[in-house]
Amino acid sequence: MHRYAVLLFAAWTVAAQTDTEWTNRGVQAFKNARYGEATEAFQRAVDANPGNVTSRLYLATAHMQQYIPGAESPENVAHAERAFAEFERVLAMDPGNKMALSSVASLELNRKRFEEARAWYKKLLVVDPANASAYYSIGFSIWAEWYPAYAHARTQASLRMEAHGPIPDAAVRNSLRAQWWTALDDAIFNLKRALDLNPDYSDAMAYMNLFIRERADLESTKQEYDKQIAEADQWVLRALEAKRKAAAGGQQSFGPPPPPPPPPPPGSEVGGPTPQRIKVGGSVQESKLVNRVDPVYPPLARQAQVQGAVRLSVIIGKDGRVSHIEVQTGHPLLVPAAIEAVRQWQYQPTLLNGNPVEVVTEVEVNFSPAN
Repeated sequence: MHRYAVLLFAAWTVAAQTDTEWTNRGVQAFKNARYGEATEAFQRAVDANPGNVTSRLYLATAHMQQYIPGAESPENVAHAERAFAEFERVLAMDPGNKMALSSVASLELNRKRFEEARAWYKKLLVVDPANASAYYSIGFSIWAEWYPAYAHARTQASLRMEAHGPIPDAAVRNSLRAQWWTALDDAIFNLKRALDLNPDYSDAMAYMNLFIRERADLESTKQEYDKQIAEADQWVLRALEAKRKAAAGGQQSFGPPPPPPPPPPPGSEVGGPTPQRIKVGGSVQESKLVNRVDPVYPPLARQAQVQGAVRLSVIIGKDGRVSHIEVQTGHPLLVPAAIEAVRQWQYQPTLLNGNPVEVVTEVEVNFSPAN
């Protein structure tokens, strides 16, 4: 901790006596993004009253806020494990706690433990059956597993990702079908449940389009392929109409796009040896970009006049190459093209105290039909 933070926390130690006081101080620190101090305060509250569900929930959330998806440092992993353990303790005392169930499901989704995340979302749906975001997240988690296998198969068949069409190799097509067809049906079922609960859920419509369009590549006849593509096109139109409706009404997109963006690391507590990974603002890191590959505008997105920005959180290795990408926001039709482009970007290595370090930063890839 910085000297100021140490003195401030020492003052709190003298002033605070009860779990309620510690919790209130933790909430204040959390609101000011002082997550390390918040964690300490919530831990004191839990120590003072181990049965206080609210304090434990805050403690779990504070640890989760400090977890950076994709980072494998012991400290980062420890935050995830502590968050998970505290959420489990909350649920042991209050099995129907919706906040704890939703948070632990989101945590597992961020950790790319997709099967576990789906299990937690299903538990959430038992106590909150009208939670459209839970159904949507189940569908998304399946897409996150399916898409790499689908993309690999198309690459092996020398098919460009932006040019949809059936996979010509019957053996590859049938293998994908045998492995993934049931999962794709499950994803579509969950997205439809989300849409039953929220008919204007444009993000769910966009993923419906992706699932049906990509599943069409596994069909063996042109007639069935064309039928699926026609259905996917309808979902594109519905998604665009829903977005227009939301924009006209000043509404926000329903639910956050998973996975949520990684939280900033607790910079106020950095100390000791030179860190192996630092966070740098997007505009600062952009100045070190030495090779920028522009994305290929997906023909379907251009045809549907889908435009806008895809925001990504990336980890840049010590050699300046992009080693990890997480989606923050962006239209599903644009996300794959943005990821494919950013994966090829090259930066100047970042030095800290003369030593190369990894960098966590944010990038934005813009798409406009006029380009």
